[in-house]
Amino acid sequence: MKSLYRSRKNRKISGVLGGFAQYFGIDATLLRVIFAVIFIFTGFFPLLFVYLACVYLMPEDDGVIDHD
Repeated sequence: MKSLYRSRKNRKISGVLGGFAQYFGIDATLLRVIFAVIFIFTGFFPLLFVYLACVYLMPEDDGVIDHD
């Protein structure tokens, strides 16, 4: 069973988008570009709130088990 974790090896800020990219099996750069476009067009607040919630709610990858 796959679990959602903040990525330690594929992070730019906190690893949230890297973790989502690993979980869904897509490229992290593509996910970051999509996130940035949606972030700009929604007026910043809604997506910023979701991102910050993920930072505090998603556990960080412990690095012991390969979650790929």
